[in-house]
Amino acid sequence: MLHSIKVVLLLILIAVGQSHAQKVSTAKPWTFWWWMGSAANEQDITAQMEGFKKAGLGGVHIIPIYGVKGYEKEFLPFLSKDWLAMMQHTVREGKRLGLGVDMTTGTGWPFGGPTVTPETAARTMNVKDGKIAVKPTGQKVKRAAPGGEGLVLDPFHPTAMREYLTWFDSTLIQSPERPRSMYNDSYEAYGANWTVDFPKEFARRRGYDLLTKLDILTDTTTKLPAQLVRMDYHQTIAELLLERYAQPWTQWSTKNGFQTRYQAHGSPGNLLDLYDAATIPETEAFGTSRFPIPGLRIDPDYSIQQFGTPNPLAMKFASSAAHFSGKPLVSSETATWLANHFKVSLSQVKPQIDELFTAGINHVFYHGTTYSPPSENYPGWLFYASTHFGPTSHFAAQFPLLNRYVENCQTLLQNSQVDNDVLVYFPIHDLWATNSPSGGGVHLLEVHHVDRWLLKLPFGKLCEKLWEKGFTFDYVSDLQLSRLRVAKGGSINSGHSTYQTILIPASTYLPETTLKELQRLAALGARIVFEDHTPSHVTGFDGADRRQEQFTKSLSRLLKGKTVSVTSDWEKTLISNGAAQEEMAEKGLTFIRKVYDGKAMYFVANVGDDFKEDWLKLGKDSYFTRYDPLTGEETELPARRRGNSTEHFLSLLPGQSCFLKGTTTKPNLETANVLANNFPVNGNWAVTFLKGMPSLPKPTSVSTLKSWTTFSDSAGYFSGTARYTLSFEVPENIATQKNIVLDLGDVREAASVKLNGKPIGVAWSIPFQLKVPAETLRAGTNSLEIEVSNLSANYMRLRDQQAPDWKKFYDTNIVDITYKKFDASHWEAMPSGLLGPVRLRY
Repeated sequence: MLHSIKVVLLLILIAVGQSHAQKVSTAKPWTFWWWMGSAANEQDITAQMEGFKKAGLGGVHIIPIYGVKGYEKEFLPFLSKDWLAMMQHTVREGKRLGLGVDMTTGTGWPFGGPTVTPETAARTMNVKDGKIAVKPTGQKVKRAAPGGEGLVLDPFHPTAMREYLTWFDSTLIQSPERPRSMYNDSYEAYGANWTVDFPKEFARRRGYDLLTKLDILTDTTTKLPAQLVRMDYHQTIAELLLERYAQPWTQWSTKNGFQTRYQAHGSPGNLLDLYDAATIPETEAFGTSRFPIPGLRIDPDYSIQQFGTPNPLAMKFASSAAHFSGKPLVSSETATWLANHFKVSLSQVKPQIDELFTAGINHVFYHGTTYSPPSENYPGWLFYASTHFGPTSHFAAQFPLLNRYVENCQTLLQNSQVDNDVLVYFPIHDLWATNSPSGGGVHLLEVHHVDRWLLKLPFGKLCEKLWEKGFTFDYVSDLQLSRLRVAKGGSINSGHSTYQTILIPASTYLPETTLKELQRLAALGARIVFEDHTPSHVTGFDGADRRQEQFTKSLSRLLKGKTVSVTSDWEKTLISNGAAQEEMAEKGLTFIRKVYDGKAMYFVANVGDDFKEDWLKLGKDSYFTRYDPLTGEETELPARRRGNSTEHFLSLLPGQSCFLKGTTTKPNLETANVLANNFPVNGNWAVTFLKGMPSLPKPTSVSTLKSWTTFSDSAGYFSGTARYTLSFEVPENIATQKNIVLDLGDVREAASVKLNGKPIGVAWSIPFQLKVPAETLRAGTNSLEIEVSNLSANYMRLRDQQAPDWKKFYDTNIVDITYKKFDASHWEAMPSGLLGPVRLRY
């Protein structure tokens, strides 16, 4: 009875809290919004939010950070009365404009600030002369805003998180207007590996006194006792992080009506369990993926490897947790430092977003936009580690087109269910058994360098093969296994997603509790496949010899199950167990398969250079339409029968993407329409500079398309828009073709096109091609007008020579992607304009 009363009270509290929360659409992309020094005012907030609405954004995420020199009198201390008033104004304006508002539960990152005492601050330990030495890490909140400075809290402390949140109970929670969601940035509590009651908790959880095994803990060899103690130490760290950091924060947020967005990566815990604790798991795409798409530029300044590259296998930790637990949204910090400042093009952004979509992300947050007073001179206030998506960005005019593309994609991705066949067990104990290369002696599962932990494991190698061979899969943790149920026929259900097989990577260690769960599932008919061999050792140091004997017997009994197999030919076994293998993956395409309106649906992206067009056999035998989220056009997908299956003809050039939507209607088209012919569009191009900085170069004409930076010295510093005009002749046999595409070749960076005075579109992504509407092209003389906008990098070359006064920020003043002082004055001029060749494809 008492338990029931508590449940009812909790539900009432949640309902009361949620009455303050926002109800917003999430199909549109959102943006990080840095408040520098929180030097904000209502008038400028309203103006910027109206601009966000016009650009096609769906919401903002407030992050208070360090300030701008010269504006100290306007700084608003975090959670002060004036700061809260500004936050409430933002939420009210968001409701008026239909924009959502999220905020960080703190300033900068990670959690910490003035209320964190030395007793609740992060601690580090090391073993010296056989004894543990413990001291504070001394780390303070990175990029803290005024009023948010202070020590980073101890993420393993029994009460630190709850004490930290009381700061918000007496301030934020009293506000009548509140954000939709609380946010936790990536872990980054460097060196934290101990807490005040760690020895006590370790003994309670692991069954022995760690302080008597310090010689084994510090043994860096591969001896079994050392590996077992290391695993016990890491498991205790992981449990404390989940129970004392992630769960109290999410529970507090839920009680007060907030959702939670959680970047669990970078932490020493099991990412699947941590992401699972949040309403919206969030991954991170930092840097460039270096896709081999022809024409895709990789910033030459990105010669460093310190940040690695984004990897879809790392992104799938967040999406797997969401799929497993039925969370409708999976977000991503998107396009963080995709290239150096003033050098990012939308054609670089799109394939990074496409990669996120194929990895299961469906709620994009640009990283990002800086609050900047409209009165501030160009380029305004900028955050040091971002792609500039704000109103002074060089692609601001085309930004709504990217946002429309993202909205079209996310509308389908958010309103569909994932259809993955394989559940891959994440054997984290094998990682914990190894020596950590990171500081503090703990493994930090970060997204910047998956080569340091994910890809070196048999788990990572197996998942790479699954991805490349076209199998659909999610990950599962030790804790999550207990929530699985088995349906008639052997399918495995998490309560929200259904799988055909549990796949265990080649691994060495397995917890007894995990083995028992596998036994339970096998007894119910679940199909379980061990890659190559079974684990050979039980985890845990205490009583290992005694428990190992029982572990071996239990494992032997498991292998006698009719639905359990050990094989190196796991590919064949997965197929026989009902998993579909999508051949498009081996042909060079990436995808995610989902169910939309009861029918199969694929989002397909070509982020390589192997595929252009071909007949494909899809894993789901159905007819399909092709939906282009770039244009909103939906057409029949050509199909033909081959034996007992259907093949579809897909034309998808490098850089392109589309949805394939299942339909019961057989297409009328059974033959492919291949654009095999090219007609060159040549002549004398007149070039007129329309608008830009620092001044307009003189008009000119060229017979061979080349970068306008070669026209004159002034053109080498010009950032803005130029118009290219041309008259050209077209034979009647070409003008009367039904399907014609205008291929602009290489465009630096976006082109708005008119053909015979009629707008036919804006080309802003690779390939720079536009469909020519029927009856627009004519036999004989045609006129072509192309307005091309370039990057702001060339102007900044001059600006940093003449007036570098815009760099006036506290903390990390503006730096480049190598974390050196930013200076564009030494840059070479970047190619700009219409580079071609221009041609008609038919």
